[in-house]
Amino acid sequence: MTDLDHSLSRLREAQARDPLPAWPRRAERLRALERLLLAHRAEIAAAIHADFGNRPVEETELLEVFPSLSAVRHALRHGKRWMQPKRRFADLLFLPARTELRPQPRGVVGIIVPWNYPLYLAVGPLVDALAAGNRAMLKMSEYTPRFSALFAELVAKYFRNDEVRVVIGDAAVGQAFAALPFDHLLFTGSTAVGHHVMRAASANLTPVTLELGGKSPALVGPGARLEHAAERIVFGKLINAGQTCIAPDYVLLPRARVAEFTAAARAAAARLYPDLARNAQYASIATERHYARLSALRDEAKAGGAVVEPLTDAAPEAGRRLLPPVMLADVRDDMAVMQEEIFGPLLPLVPYDTLDEAIAFVRARPHPLALYLFETEQPLIDRVLADTHAGGVTVNDTLYHIAQHGLPFGGVGASGMGGYHGEAGFRTFSHLKPVFRQARWNGVGLLNPPYGVRFKRMLALMLKRG
Repeated sequence: MTDLDHSLSRLREAQARDPLPAWPRRAERLRALERLLLAHRAEIAAAIHADFGNRPVEETELLEVFPSLSAVRHALRHGKRWMQPKRRFADLLFLPARTELRPQPRGVVGIIVPWNYPLYLAVGPLVDALAAGNRAMLKMSEYTPRFSALFAELVAKYFRNDEVRVVIGDAAVGQAFAALPFDHLLFTGSTAVGHHVMRAASANLTPVTLELGGKSPALVGPGARLEHAAERIVFGKLINAGQTCIAPDYVLLPRARVAEFTAAARAAAARLYPDLARNAQYASIATERHYARLSALRDEAKAGGAVVEPLTDAAPEAGRRLLPPVMLADVRDDMAVMQEEIFGPLLPLVPYDTLDEAIAFVRARPHPLALYLFETEQPLIDRVLADTHAGGVTVNDTLYHIAQHGLPFGGVGASGMGGYHGEAGFRTFSHLKPVFRQARWNGVGLLNPPYGVRFKRMLALMLKRG
């Protein structure tokens, strides 16, 4: 705790010396992050691969390196504009006064990084924090020890220790980190841990952004192109072996099309991951604990009457933590696989008879982090969008709403609070300070006491026009 306090104090002192960094200083930090990513791509991919047991380089490049670089470059293109004060119109009765919003860095930002995408979920919020003029401390996951150590080493090489610091440690260190009096704290992880993080932050009244998870549904509408839907759901479910906070958790589909969907999903899995048991492009489950948890979810569902439909014919290789992907039919609501966020390659199928029934199913559960809708009829699309809540939505695909710089990424309700990415992230890590500039010649003196006839006339006018 002493080391954490010292690190935070060092960052605070440096921020106090330069509380509103000019754009060239912010851009310099962003370019340092860009150089770090470009110069050490291979080392980063190798470290994450070693931590997982097998994480294909291609997935790390596509899902972590590319979006991290893209976020840096987007901030470099637009950050100077984001910094500019935004003019607002003063209320009519106060003219000729002027108003504006002036973005101001919050100060020192804490970022708690999960294990499933340890690079992108560190760099993404860090980019937004640096663009907004903050300094940052990052707590890396103990479940990716090789990458965490590498990232700490690289950050120390490319940044001064009063700009960005990386903390490594176990859950106890994480608890102490969350309890620090940051100016803003962003946590990405499970809903259960999110409760503890928010509780710890509340002791300091630290504002928080929580990126949690939940059971993100894929809703196959009555007018969906079924083969397309099956392929995109399988893609979203199997990339990183389903260890993705916005992976489709379960599928809602018309009862009459379950068999058709099952066949299409199996065909899609065979195309995307041929010879899966020996396919190095299919990721391993990151830890023995998580592998055991997923196996227990599958086995408990099977013992309770669920039908296990393999997505491939592959048998796992011993010792590789490769979990063959399966669909689960005839699941019940009381099964753990329908209660917990799955976070792996198990795909429950939930049939429905009417779209109203499918919408009601989603509405009866905690708001998910993502919702995926497959449909071709615009009135049905609009209806689902209007009648459901989710942190974000992708229509006729999966995952890709997270990659849009113009859209905030975040949850709602049980799946989180707040958002970031692009300008939304800049605003998350800024205080938008309201400024009212009174004109030299103004009429506010008409409202001064003593309150006589003139005051009453002015008040009557204000009540009428306000």
